[in-house]
Parts: sequence; C-alpha cells; structure tokens
Amino acid sequence: MPTIFTRIIDGELPGDLVWSDERCAAFLSINPLGPGHTLVVPRQEVDHWIDADAELLAHLTAVAHAVGAALQEVFAPPRVGLIIAGFEVPHLHVHVFPADGLGAFDFANAATSVDADEQAAHREALRATLRAAGHGASVPD
Repeated sequence: MPTIFTRIIDGELPGDLVWSDERCAAFLSINPLGPGHTLVVPRQEVDHWIDADAELLAHLTAVAHAVGAALQEVFAPPRVGLIIAGFEVPHLHVHVFPADGLGAFDFANAATSVDADEQAAHREALRATLRAAGHGASVPD
C-alpha cells in the first residue's frame, strides 16, 4: 500500500509542491516548524534513510540545499534547519525549515494546523524563488 507521501507525490492527495523531478518531490509540511517548512521526499518508498543508496541521498541533499537557499531568501531566518527523523511516516523524508534557535528543531513546537491561504502564499514565494535561482524545470506550475 502506498504511503501518504507517495499519494501526495502522485496527486492522489493534495499537497503544496514546490519541487518535482524524476527522483523526488518537495512539498510544504502540514505541521510546520516554521513558515515554508518543506519535506523533500524520494519517489522511491524507502523507509529508513540508511537503506537509501548514496546517489539518492546525494540528490535529496542537493534538492534540500536548493529549497534551503530559497527559504533563506524568502523568510530570512538566522539559520535553515535540516532533519531526517523518520518516525512520522515510514517513507524517507528530509525536513528543511527556517530556524531561529535550537527550539525550532523540536517537533513538539510544530504547528497543529495551518492556514490554507498562508500555505499557498509560502508555496508561491518558494516556487518563484526556486525558478529565479534557475530550477524552473523542477518547479511545478
């Protein structure tokens, strides 16, 4: 049975995608640690990150880097955080989020709901920034 992330990537469930290519997709978290919190998820259903091959991990890291640079430009946080936790959904995913301190890395501080209009604005700002950075081929319309 496909994971919830596969269903989002395949368009069966709604998702605020900011990136989509042949190996992965990136979309906004529904429980963000901060504005623009994005999940970078491989299309291949790999549960534990140590089971992913080095090529896939390198690709996910490159996409997370591009998304992180966009987050930095759009939201200007002191830092951009990166976490691979792997407990929420049994499908490898990299959290990329604005961080203003160590407390930003605590999932207990994640939002329990999001405003749809605010999410749409974050999605569009990140898409525009990624396009401007030369990643247009991987940014959904």
